Amino acid sequence: MSESNAGAASGRAGALTPDAIMQLGTGFWGSKTLLSAVELKLFAELSKAGPLDCEDLRERLGLHPRSARDFFDALVALGMLARADGRYSNTPETDLFLDPAKPTYIGGMMEMANARLYSFWGSLTEALRTGQPQNEVKTGGDFFQTLYADPEKLTQFTSAMSGLSRAAGEAIAAKFPWSDYGSVIDIGCAQGAVPVAIATAHDHLTGGGFDLPPVQPIFDSYVTRCGVADRMTFTSGDFFTDPLPGADVLIMGHILHDWDLDQKRLLLEKAYAALPKGGALIVYDAIIDDERRENAFGLLMSLNMLIEGPGFDYTGADCRGWMSEAGFSNSYIEQLVGSDSMVVGIK
Repeated sequence: MSESNAGAASGRAGALTPDAIMQLGTGFWGSKTLLSAVELKLFAELSKAGPLDCEDLRERLGLHPRSARDFFDALVALGMLARADGRYSNTPETDLFLDPAKPTYIGGMMEMANARLYSFWGSLTEALRTGQPQNEVKTGGDFFQTLYADPEKLTQFTSAMSGLSRAAGEAIAAKFPWSDYGSVIDIGCAQGAVPVAIATAHDHLTGGGFDLPPVQPIFDSYVTRCGVADRMTFTSGDFFTDPLPGADVLIMGHILHDWDLDQKRLLLEKAYAALPKGGALIVYDAIIDDERRENAFGLLMSLNMLIEGPGFDYTGADCRGWMSEAGFSNSYIEQLVGSDSMVVGIK
C-alpha cells in the first residue's frame, strides 16, 4: 500500500466508532428496563397519580432505594418517562400506549415479551444451530394448549394481540375499499380488535371473528364494550380442521407467519374456497421487504417464530406467489403502519 493510500485508510478508520455496535450489543439493557417498568405497572401508577417525585414513586412500586433513581432516570434517557422539577411523569406516548386503562394499551405484548420471550431468546444460538423451538416445548409443555386451558393467560394473550394489531386494523379500515364489500370475518380474531376497528369506521359492514371456542367470551365482551355486538359475532372452530366461514372479505392478521410453508399454503387454499367470486383475502404481518434489507422488525420477528415453533415471516413477493398458487387472480401489497403491511388477494 502506498503512503497516500495508507493515510487515506487511516483517516477513514479514524472516523469510525463502535457506538452503533455497542448500542445494538447491549440493546437488551434498555429492552429489559422497559419490560420491567411495564411489569411493575409504573406507567399505570403515573397515569393515576403522577407526576411523582423519586421517593414517592419508589415507595408506590416497592423498589429498593439503591435501584430506584437509576431506574427512573434510565427510562427518562430512553424516552419512556419525562422529568421536570424532580418529578416523573409519562410521556405522551407511554401515557397513550402503556396505560392499561386506555383502549390503546399495547402493554399486553410487553407483558408477554417479559414473561416468556425474554428468557427464550437467551437460547437463540441453540435455535440457530438446531432449527428447534426454544419455548415451552423444550420442557415438555405446549404454549397453545396451556394458553387456551387457562382463562387468565388467554385473556392476557388476546390483549397482547389487540395491542399488536389495533393500529393495523385502523389502517386497514382506512386503506381498503370497504364500500365495495358488505361483510368481513377475521380468522384467528383474538379479542376482535381488527374487525371492531373496521366495523366502527364502516357502519354498513357485518361479520365478526373466527377462533377456537375458549376465545368466544373474550370476543363477545370486547365487541359489546365497543358497541358493535349487533354487527360483529363470533364463530368457533379450528382453521386447520374446520371449513372457514364465508364472507366478502376474510382477514388473516399475524396468523400466517405462525406456520410452516405447507400450513401457510393450506390456509390460503381454505380462504380461497370460502370466498365468493370477487371476494378478497387480506393477509397482514410484518411483511419483509423483497430485498430483505430494510424491515429489521420483520426479520427479527421471523427469528422469534424460530424460537416459538415452525413458523417464519416472509416477503410480499412470497405471499403473492402463494396466493397465485391457491387460485387468487390478482394481488397487491400496501403498507399499513410501522412494520406491518397487507397483501390483498382477489378471487
